[in-house]
Amino acid sequence: MAYLSEDKRKVTTQRLREMKQRGEKISMLTSYDYTMAKIVDGAGVDVILVGDSASNVMAGNQTTLPITLDQMIYHAKSVVRGVQRALVVVDMPFGTYQVNADEAIANAVKIMKVSHADALKLEGGAEILPSVKHIIDAGIPVMGHLGLTPQSINKFGTYAVRAKEEAEAEKLISDAHLLEEAGCFSLVLEKIPAVLAQRVASEVSIPVIGIGAGSGVDGQVLVIADMLGMTCDFSPRFLRRYANLFEVITGAVGHYVEDVKNCDFPNEKEQY
Repeated sequence: MAYLSEDKRKVTTQRLREMKQRGEKISMLTSYDYTMAKIVDGAGVDVILVGDSASNVMAGNQTTLPITLDQMIYHAKSVVRGVQRALVVVDMPFGTYQVNADEAIANAVKIMKVSHADALKLEGGAEILPSVKHIIDAGIPVMGHLGLTPQSINKFGTYAVRAKEEAEAEKLISDAHLLEEAGCFSLVLEKIPAVLAQRVASEVSIPVIGIGAGSGVDGQVLVIADMLGMTCDFSPRFLRRYANLFEVITGAVGHYVEDVKNCDFPNEKEQY
């Protein structure tokens, strides 16, 4: 049963474009496993991103860089099994598309064939354009990602807001147009000034999804663990917590431990 959406038709790249055209905002969240994906999909989210943020959220790494292609495929397969309506987009992990276009297409095809996902997401602009074009030419939908690109964190040296200076802002605008012209069906803008994000969204015909990019874009994305309050040591300005599951889960587990220690669980009705 869908929440806020009685339309149970499968979300496609074309439907996202139609949503932009009629001014309907696009909702997007990450998921990394079957159980969470099934919940998120049932709640009516339009796009589910199998993000390389799994490196942080699921594996405890400091950056997204360590996660491998096979690990991303594992998470993607798990998510796809739980989804009926949402468009499932998978991040191509660091090192799988930056080397050359031939390696990029081989890795892209592997993700799509094994996971049965709907699309892929790549970080970067002009620098990775040959890989983007090669993948799209093979019939695989690509979502771009500009602004703060976490796979380049060692280059940036900080998670601060990007494109505040004119030169970087102009490059971002140019990259957005290049990605659109290459055939990308959508674009994520991460942690950039709201005015700049709104300008990009108005200049390109493809949907623009923001995270820390203000309200003037075509949709929003958050990391599920942050949005649900499962993490408590990450509080950027753009994050709104819709629940406090850290507290709820900690309380439930603590209650379980107490019941086991006191021989209250299982009771007579909870045994055979």
